[in-house]
Amino acid sequence: MDADRSLANHFLIAVPTLNDPNFSRGVTLLCQHNEEGAMGLVINRLSNFRLGEILRQMDIETDDDVLADTPVLAGGPVQVERGFVLHSPERQDWDSTFVISDDLCLTTSRDVLKAMANGEGPERAVVALGYAGWTAGQLETELQQDAWITVRVDPDILFETDLDDRWLAAARLIGVDLNLLISHSGHA
Repeated sequence: MDADRSLANHFLIAVPTLNDPNFSRGVTLLCQHNEEGAMGLVINRLSNFRLGEILRQMDIETDDDVLADTPVLAGGPVQVERGFVLHSPERQDWDSTFVISDDLCLTTSRDVLKAMANGEGPERAVVALGYAGWTAGQLETELQQDAWITVRVDPDILFETDLDDRWLAAARLIGVDLNLLISHSGHA
C-alpha cells in the first residue's frame, strides 16, 4: 500500500450504527496502516487504571500526584496488558518509539514512563493499555461497509479535548455532526 492510501495518522470515527461494544461511539487513532493490516489506539475509553497504579506495578516511583491520578485509556481489545504512550515528538530517543507524524509519536518502552515519573517526559502524553488491530484487508472492508468515518488526526483532540467530547469533536473536523446522522447508513 502506498503512503497516499495509508490511513496512518487518521482518526477512525465510529458511525452511530456501529454496535461493536469495543468501538461504539469510539475514536481510534490509527498508528500504522499498510498492506499487512492496521494498528491503532482507541482514544476515548477509560480503563480501570490510573497511571500511578501502572507505575507502581512497574516499580517506578513518582512524587507527582497529578501524574499518578492521570487516567489510563483502554486502547483496544488486543493485548490489554500492553502499554502504549502517545506523545508529542520533542524527544524520540526512547528505547522503542515509532514516529506517526511530525506531531505525534508512539512509545512502548519503560524508559518513557520513568521519564514521565521524574518530570522529564514528553510535553504532552496519553497512556493506553491494549490496542485495536485489523488484519490485511479487514479495515478496508469495514470502510466499504460504512462502519467508520476517517479524518486526519488533530493532536489537540487527543491532548486537549475532554474524553467524552472526542467522538463528536473528531467528526466535526470534517463538518459532520454525528447527532444528525440517520440511524442507518448505506451505499449510494
